[in-house]
Amino acid sequence: MLIEQPPFLYRALFPGVIWRIPSATGKQVFLTFDDGPIPEVTPWVLDELDKYGIKATFFCVGDNVRKYPDVYREIITRGHVTGNHTYHHLQGWKTFTKKYLHNVNKADELIGSGLFRPPHGHIRFLQLASLLNKYNIIMWDVVTRDYSKRMTGQRVFENVKKYSRNGSIIVFHDSLKAEDKLKYALPRSIEYLLKEGYTFKLLKENSSR
Repeated sequence: MLIEQPPFLYRALFPGVIWRIPSATGKQVFLTFDDGPIPEVTPWVLDELDKYGIKATFFCVGDNVRKYPDVYREIITRGHVTGNHTYHHLQGWKTFTKKYLHNVNKADELIGSGLFRPPHGHIRFLQLASLLNKYNIIMWDVVTRDYSKRMTGQRVFENVKKYSRNGSIIVFHDSLKAEDKLKYALPRSIEYLLKEGYTFKLLKENSSR
């Protein structure tokens, strides 16, 4: 559970970031995808979302946006929201702050979003303080772990079923590492959440903290 749904004490270490956005009037979730766009996986995700009439937020790696601009534009054209996931998918804990912020700014030149998610959720306090001046920093309430070699598609789906709740920000990955688990778990997860009465919402740059 420490991975799939970070506990309160861990969340408290990062003041000002958004982990969950519960609704007072009904059950809602926020579907997000990290690490794309890539032509092998992202178009499939977009088609699946279209089947269910669902919009999602894609936290994009700047270098992938540079390499696959047509795929990136398709995300926007289909009505989804994008966020900054650094230019080179840098881990904040392993990167000097000046270099990290430069990498975020480089991605911003291509993405231009007021949403930011640090890769792996790893970010230094000085990096966090600097980025909060410009971005809503989005973490998560449920990480599916679809990227893990140790996981099966069924277990990824079970994570969604077990941990999702009102306001959950759910993380999948439109990446090659996640592809096989994603293709199993995503449609089943959407259908399960719809059956449970959840509505799917988009993250916005002015999301409440």
